[in-house]
Amino acid sequence: MNTRRFGKELQRIGFAFYSGVPCSYLNSLINYAINEGEYVAAANEGDGIAIASGALLGGKKPVVLMQNSGLANAVSPLVSLNYPFRIPILGFVSLRGEPGISDEPQHELMGRITEKLLDLMQVKWIYLSSDLKTAKRQLLLAAKYVDRNQPFFFVVRKGTFEQEPLKEQEFSLRANRQKAVKQTIDELPTRHQALKVIDSWKDSKTVLLATTGKTGRQLYEIKDAPGNLYMVGSMGCVGSLGLGLALTKQSFDIVSIDGDGSILMRMGSLATNGYYSPSNMIHILLDNNAHDSTGGQRTVSHNVNFVEVASACGYAKSIYVHNLNELHARLKEWKAAKELTFLYMRISSSSEEQLGRPAMKPYEVKERLQFYLNGGSPQAIGEGEES
Repeated sequence: MNTRRFGKELQRIGFAFYSGVPCSYLNSLINYAINEGEYVAAANEGDGIAIASGALLGGKKPVVLMQNSGLANAVSPLVSLNYPFRIPILGFVSLRGEPGISDEPQHELMGRITEKLLDLMQVKWIYLSSDLKTAKRQLLLAAKYVDRNQPFFFVVRKGTFEQEPLKEQEFSLRANRQKAVKQTIDELPTRHQALKVIDSWKDSKTVLLATTGKTGRQLYEIKDAPGNLYMVGSMGCVGSLGLGLALTKQSFDIVSIDGDGSILMRMGSLATNGYYSPSNMIHILLDNNAHDSTGGQRTVSHNVNFVEVASACGYAKSIYVHNLNELHARLKEWKAAKELTFLYMRISSSSEEQLGRPAMKPYEVKERLQFYLNGGSPQAIGEGEES
């Protein structure tokens, strides 16, 4: 079918924000998205899911594009971010390795299990028709599922889209402007102490996104607030979630609070963040060199210079923070100057043994955050009001 006309129909019903990773079966639709829409090129498919999820929190109706081999990479956020938080996205996944059609050997098994995998993840899906009139009706069906907070995927066979040439792209270079490396000994505060400093800089236009594990749980215990989101699962996705939200809700300051185990899992996201470089985002890494919530097993973070990595990826500022006073000062600086900033701080490995969990369900936290982003401010948990 005519790719441009299909893309226009997507846009007509509100889908104009795209993220994903290229596939030859989807190249025409991806070209259209780059040419005519707002497209964020993800480092991998899981990051694409997280970016799109952040965009949805910011009020967009996002589309994710991927090859079915990449669907395996997207499993973690689909089942542990989108499912518990009820974050609906529209997806297009190619059917490489379709049974009965000759293809590369690496696609053979995934071609047999793509539909089953979507079923197991409780993602509603249908084959996308190559007839434009039928495909338009399918889009309306998909939009109904998305409006009910359910993800919907189209499985796309070879030859579904007519060729859509990619227009010449102008690529900007994002260069680090300020890099501050380690200068003295680390104070090694606790995570709780660092999070209290970060929380103290929150105002009515600030969103705190806390990575999975003890980071989100400790932030919740310090002070629950409508502008907070406590991630569960989807390890490594907090930076990408922050990117999608920062790009689509530029009137808010977005703080992505990460951990060393988390950021190591999806380091490619740093390159994406650095390139798209939203000035209203700060990415804070609290590094205790351990997987704290699973028993303190060591990570390899001690062997990685994260300040150099973020700098090389194009973060405008990449700063080593030695103590709580410096953390306070750097947050003040970011609030005033507003440039994509990466703060790295080593913390101690000690934390509370008895740590509670948020009383609200993840999807209730999401709904409260969306209300907050749209101008509402329901009471924090325990104060007697519901969003």
